[in-house]
Amino acid sequence: MSKQLALQMLARRGVTLNQVAEIVYRLQLPYNDRLTIEECEDSVMAVLGKREVQFTLYTGIALDELAEKGLLPQPLQAIMERDESLYGVDETLALGIVHVYGMIGLTSFGYLDKEKTGIIRSLNNHSSQIHVFLDDLVAGLAAAASARIAHQNKNATDYGAFEENDEKNEAASP
Repeated sequence: MSKQLALQMLARRGVTLNQVAEIVYRLQLPYNDRLTIEECEDSVMAVLGKREVQFTLYTGIALDELAEKGLLPQPLQAIMERDESLYGVDETLALGIVHVYGMIGLTSFGYLDKEKTGIIRSLNNHSSQIHVFLDDLVAGLAAAASARIAHQNKNATDYGAFEENDEKNEAASP
């Protein structure tokens, strides 16, 4: 198992590295005006390098594919075919990817799940394939890669000012 296999599985379902990186780019550009699409692709690849992310993708993609073939037991088959709004297992599985990078990833995932940006919208609205899990998995992957960039971007917020104030406050305390 590898990130290359995960990329192949995504590609088989119509998702490219560049499409995920474009979502990451849109999420992080307001905080990093020097960001490149290549950095976003690198971040997606780094997230895909994590075994728990690979396992999550394999599981969700397999469930979507089994549902397309009508191979799931009832009532799960009907739930997947209708993409029931109260199902929630698809989001829960995707959160396994998101939580690798903390709260920034979680808030980005919520945003992407609601807005259905880029390829996520296409997957969600696809008429001939079942993507109950894949749209959320792609949102989770993009959110995690975005959070990874945010954690590496020291210019996103000026934490140095907080540290200076804390030091002054500690020095002034009796």
